[in-house]
Amino acid sequence: MPASITAAYLARYRSVAASGGPAELLPLTGAQRRFLLSRRMRPQGRPDTVPLFFAFPRGTVDPARLHRAALDLAARHPALRAGFAAVRGTPVLRLGAPSVEVADVAVGPGRTAEDALRQALLDWPADGPVLRLLRAAGPAADEELLAVALDHAACDEQSLGIVTAGLTEAYARAGSGATAAAPEDDGLAAYREAVGLQLAAEEAAAGPAAHAHWAARLGTLGDADPSNVGQPTENATGMAAERLPAVTGAARGAVFPALLDAVAAAGHRLLGTDRTLALGYPWGGRPPGAPQALGCFLNTLVHPGAPGPADLDALSGDWWDDLEHAGTPFDEVVHAARSAGARWSGALDGLLTFEDLQRRPPLVLDGAAGRETHLAGRPIGAPFAVAASHGDDLLVRLAWDRDRCRDEDAEAAFDALLATLRHHLGPTPATT
Repeated sequence: MPASITAAYLARYRSVAASGGPAELLPLTGAQRRFLLSRRMRPQGRPDTVPLFFAFPRGTVDPARLHRAALDLAARHPALRAGFAAVRGTPVLRLGAPSVEVADVAVGPGRTAEDALRQALLDWPADGPVLRLLRAAGPAADEELLAVALDHAACDEQSLGIVTAGLTEAYARAGSGATAAAPEDDGLAAYREAVGLQLAAEEAAAGPAAHAHWAARLGTLGDADPSNVGQPTENATGMAAERLPAVTGAARGAVFPALLDAVAAAGHRLLGTDRTLALGYPWGGRPPGAPQALGCFLNTLVHPGAPGPADLDALSGDWWDDLEHAGTPFDEVVHAARSAGARWSGALDGLLTFEDLQRRPPLVLDGAAGRETHLAGRPIGAPFAVAASHGDDLLVRLAWDRDRCRDEDAEAAFDALLATLRHHLGPTPATT
């Protein structure tokens, strides 16, 4: 079997790094390479972003203090003070001085703060800082909204707690009025170690056994008919949401497999197809022994969503088998599927994200805890996306691309999603 894609990338990176240069270069994880590849395939090269939205009482946020806090945070984490570059055709991370954007977003007549932030994120230029904090408030609003947004290639969902905790601490330090002291540890050694261990794990997870597994699992995938995709418009995305009771005890282990089946049911109803769907979801974390560095380490796994209802025990068994090979980088997975005859480019039909809110500390600015909220209308990286947040309840949101999907089909798809979840997890919804 030829050298893996990961091994080939590492050889190219080591050749580039050995040549030296004015700035320190770091290798990219498999997740970072995937996000940069998808960026190049999009119009205007728009990057994937990870935004968090917090509502604070009006007048809470001090922009100058927030800017000092954000620079302090970036100085402590290499992923926030570096830019992506290509050196002799090899993608790398180039370290630089801390740079962030903190800005007030104007709210025009007849528009809301949500509208203003949504448009600002749509206009995100690819060549700016990877960390941006945007504030907006309507002329008569009692609250102001703060978007904490990051380039997804610099931060994964597991890093968000580092961001909120770090901003909380840095904002408190910045309130003293003194010039912020340089951090004793700029995090470079920990970040370099975490990335090195991640790439070693990815290289080890790209062997013949993983190749055979993903070839068998994904060999029947195919892409959507491109004639079904309309011309881009300004319709943005639609969203539907429902709150279900939290799942407790041993039953929590069934939540994610149930979501996979529910997303498949929604996708077949929404896209109007009986083919097996490629459903992507982030999974993983830092390798054993790796520092908890802020960065982009989570891999994108692919679940083949077959039409028709699934037996949850069988689906769970297949999912657990997939997790045995969860470290295989996405580009290796696509290669394995295509080697088995899949007519699949690697495009995902749908996305699923699952977050345990009890693991992320809140964002607190000068004693005021931000109320996390969600904005509809943001671009998504697939025809549809499902996000589930498990805290005091199970909040499930379906977003769909209105250029590809009709609202009435999305509403029917959301009904199918909820019916599947209630079938697997219980029938009684909580109050919305």
